Amino acid sequence: MIYSKEIFDQDCRQCKRLNDFLCEVKQKFPAYHARPVAPFGDENPRLLIVGLAPGLHGANATGRPFTLDYAGLLLYEALYEFGYSNQLKSESLDDGLELKGCRITNAVKCLPPQNKPTGHEITQCNQFLAAELNTLANNAVILALGTVAHLAVLKAYNLKSSNVPFSHNAVHQLSNGQILIDSYHTSRYNVQTKRLTKDMFSDVFRRIELLLGA
Repeated sequence: MIYSKEIFDQDCRQCKRLNDFLCEVKQKFPAYHARPVAPFGDENPRLLIVGLAPGLHGANATGRPFTLDYAGLLLYEALYEFGYSNQLKSESLDDGLELKGCRITNAVKCLPPQNKPTGHEITQCNQFLAAELNTLANNAVILALGTVAHLAVLKAYNLKSSNVPFSHNAVHQLSNGQILIDSYHTSRYNVQTKRLTKDMFSDVFRRIELLLGA
């Protein structure tokens, strides 16, 4: 899918630290994508999933969100089980995977060192997320994976975090009719420590089904 420059700019180099880091990664791993990673999925999604940023050996390598990344295992499994995907796994750009009624994007489109973007980088990249959110239908659901994604969505809507606190499986009604729902991130750490289990994540998707059904 081709996105407008307002939603995604493959040539964006606004964050010097991230650009320098991507150049280093590209030298070390010449076959890696090592550029901003575009959103992936349905052109008119009912569900938009917002992650943190591309992973070094996952989305940054393949050019597709949560692909070949440990954090994508639980996510794509859930998408398949709840009817948003035609495949259980996401392994490469040419694996035939398609999303239906769903799109995945990130709060920060470039790989950050140690997977930790700075506040400035999150703010700088927020223009793209805000533009993408603005294209959603008024009854769309936004799933934020983790606190950073949650805060990035709030920033895009000019909302204060004190009024919309992050909490796993919490639902927040937005003023334009859209709904924000939170989940712990599907990171390796959260899954292996059982902070986020398969049942907990499935509960989030069951709630999304009810919200979209309503």
